[in-house]
Amino acid sequence: MSSSPAAPVSDPHTIGEWYSVPDLRLREHRFRVPLDYSAREVTISVFAREVVGVGKEEHALPYLLFLQGGPGFESPRPAEAMDGLRKLAKDTRGTGLSTPLTVSSLSQFETPKKTVEYLKNFHADNIVRDAEFIRECLDAWPWTVLGQSYGGFCAVTYLSFFPRGLKHVLLTGGLPPIGQGCTADSVYRACFEQVVSQNEKYYKRFPQDIEVVHELVKYLSESEGGGVPLPSGGILSPKGLQCLGLVGLGSGGGFERLHFMLERIWDPIIVPGAKKKISYSFLKAFESWMEFDSNPLYAVLHESIYCQGASSKWSAHKVRSEPKYESLFDPNRAVKENRPVYFTGEKIFPWMFDEISALRPLKKVAHMLSEVEDWPPLYDINALNNNQVPVAAAVYYEDMYVNFKLAMETASKIAGIRLWVTNEYMHSGL
Repeated sequence: MSSSPAAPVSDPHTIGEWYSVPDLRLREHRFRVPLDYSAREVTISVFAREVVGVGKEEHALPYLLFLQGGPGFESPRPAEAMDGLRKLAKDTRGTGLSTPLTVSSLSQFETPKKTVEYLKNFHADNIVRDAEFIRECLDAWPWTVLGQSYGGFCAVTYLSFFPRGLKHVLLTGGLPPIGQGCTADSVYRACFEQVVSQNEKYYKRFPQDIEVVHELVKYLSESEGGGVPLPSGGILSPKGLQCLGLVGLGSGGGFERLHFMLERIWDPIIVPGAKKKISYSFLKAFESWMEFDSNPLYAVLHESIYCQGASSKWSAHKVRSEPKYESLFDPNRAVKENRPVYFTGEKIFPWMFDEISALRPLKKVAHMLSEVEDWPPLYDINALNNNQVPVAAAVYYEDMYVNFKLAMETASKIAGIRLWVTNEYMHSGL
């Protein structure tokens, strides 16, 4: 893939003109940042949008940097200002307007090895270095950082290595596991337990869906190739169906959305003798939930967010294959034993790169990334133990994505942190 040459030191930052949307004033910033901060020969573009209330463009407002969840998702487009603050919504490198890495743009690399070497630069350490680069370009005082979910993971990395740039840190569902090596195995074991609990709650609320899902799993299993074609060219298999839990079991209103989606599985029989068939509406809705076609980095880099100097080796797949979970999450076995088919949660499995059309070109890349061992450090526990930056965190008791117990372990290592622990929200209390 061709990358831009290093930008002149005098021009790392371009600023657009102010413009209006209802109740807001916006302007756009583009920064030329090093792809690799240890080398600096090659640069990429990072985009951020400044957001203030109408008439406050020239006010001396302190900055708040928002870091979005993911990995691999851009910052939400602005809907409201934050009183008394100058919000900077940054598209994380590789997403949105920040040199976006899509299936098509990644196809420019000649080999999977070159793709892997490029993608290794899109870890939290460089996301945080981008933030400090931007702060210095803006000549800003230490600023407040608000990190949602994975954005919170990045904020804790920021707190570990660049605390001088921080005035306050706010975390919403974003306290990461900070152990050495790769913490993915412990994360997925803990998260599988929460996923079981969420499944039990779901089927208690919608017991009629037990038979609905049984019928669908039987149909998929008996179809040629063990699944049916999806509109994009992928395959919907029983284990693919279980991935609906990624959204349905962990977000506010997810139970209801999942239930109403399952209402529209089948086409009506309008011609006597016609074969039973899954509706296009359901297949299209299934694909819309996943978002892998537009945000492939989420799948490709997901397990690496837990890695420091060690590889993940398809951690979620390993844990699911353990005897305790293998039978519990086997959809065909659940049907035979007449028990609920459990949906899975936030986990990426190697077979996804066969069944999801958008991910097939990245199959070799994903396997190579799962073996990478030289991921850089993400956290400095000593620095966190001696932290002096005010930190506040919302911790959700029933969070399916960021395990409550692991989050509390991390909180105990950050000096001075203030917690709001609640079951009022699942992962969406931002």
